[in-house]
Amino acid sequence: MNVIRIIIQIGFIHCFYLGGVWVKEVLSLPVPAGILGMFFLLAALFLQIIKLKWVEKGAAWLLAELLLFFVPSAVGIVDYHELFGWLGIKMLGIILVSTLIVMGATALTAERIHLRRKRALHAN
Repeated sequence: MNVIRIIIQIGFIHCFYLGGVWVKEVLSLPVPAGILGMFFLLAALFLQIIKLKWVEKGAAWLLAELLLFFVPSAVGIVDYHELFGWLGIKMLGIILVSTLIVMGATALTAERIHLRRKRALHAN
């Protein structure tokens, strides 16, 4: 039953992606459809149009398996020999710095959410 719930939630999240695809096509926006879809999902959650429990387990599964989505692109890099020289070192530096920035922003966001939930529990 839990697997079916996760599949349905992933399908629900995918509907927001498809909404982003539709908006991108109709308005010819230079923004990726996935970003638009996630913005619509965030707005729907923020405005309480949908409940977090409707997508929480599906999103958690997608995040847990996120590395698998990058394996094909990592394997494809082997075909580009120039990436193993100075260009590759520069790109590696950019990737490391941007990863640290993303990790820091994620940590700060998670800490704020944790503290907000902790305060809400103590307020009750």
